[in-house]
Amino acid sequence: MDKSKLLWQATTVGSFPYTDVEEAWELILKHVPIVPNWPQLPRRNFLENMYVQYSEHFPGVVLDFENERIYVDRSKDLEPELEQLYIAYLENKLEFAAISPDYAQGLATVYQHLYGRSPAPLAVKGQVTGPVSWGLAVVDQNRRPVLYDEILAEAISKHLRLKAAWMEQELRKVCPNTIIFVDEPYMASFGSAFVSLSREQAISLIEEVLSGISGLKGVHCCANTDWSILLETSIDILNLDAYSYAQNLALYPEEVKRFLDQGGIIAWGIVPAGEEVHQETAESLVEKLEEAIGLLVSKGVSKDAILSASMITPSCGTGSLRKETAERVMELTAEVSRRMREKYGA
Repeated sequence: MDKSKLLWQATTVGSFPYTDVEEAWELILKHVPIVPNWPQLPRRNFLENMYVQYSEHFPGVVLDFENERIYVDRSKDLEPELEQLYIAYLENKLEFAAISPDYAQGLATVYQHLYGRSPAPLAVKGQVTGPVSWGLAVVDQNRRPVLYDEILAEAISKHLRLKAAWMEQELRKVCPNTIIFVDEPYMASFGSAFVSLSREQAISLIEEVLSGISGLKGVHCCANTDWSILLETSIDILNLDAYSYAQNLALYPEEVKRFLDQGGIIAWGIVPAGEEVHQETAESLVEKLEEAIGLLVSKGVSKDAILSASMITPSCGTGSLRKETAERVMELTAEVSRRMREKYGA
């Protein structure tokens, strides 16, 4: 698709604090109808937890509903299940990775809410939990992150690649233009004493998932990280919490410059996904966004390049918030998008 059409358009990160999928869709279509995304509803069901949601058919996975815990039982013989996964991967059998309606009610209802809608969406967004975050959050029976098992780490990235590809196939039934974000909150811990993962490993794992996406692909990290790692991947869209961490992105001006020169888009998560949103207005957030852009410009990044390749999102998902707060986040996201489009001619 023509990326310029996305200029200053708004979309969301993914999760909402509803148990009723209709409420979530109503909010999405009211505020981000041009680039809607399917809603994740972690309060509706344990199966919609962002790690459980993409766990179906992963070798050895166990769901403990009583304690709301997910883990991989490595004491079992995982060879047969690993073989099934690799056959699906090598033969690109996307149905193997199908996400059941119980695991993602929002995704299951995309067709009824978006097919034939007028005006038609410019693009439809989906999201999948990234391999670094999935592999660190999901542990084995001894509570050791499965990412540290070499065989399972490789399986994770291939498993999530298939999930992303299947999801994109479903979204294309309602719109030819798709955007899939790989959500990597655990990249905030990269480089710390708590995460034993090399730069090369992180890039390789993320790239495997991205390689299954044929439309626009992005990555979302809602905290500070080594942005040069994510900017080295093949993403089209970088989504960050610009409300809290814009100054950290400005530490990587050369990488940002190269990313924009290659046609990349920055999705500014300038609307805080938290109670502080009630102290903000569209005016204050536009001002804060322009300050964030100014930080990059002061480091030598072209202002025109930024202003011609930007989108708006909340800083993170709203699944853990009060409904009133989530609604305020969406309202301001739409309003900041509208003001930036008016101001910068999109």
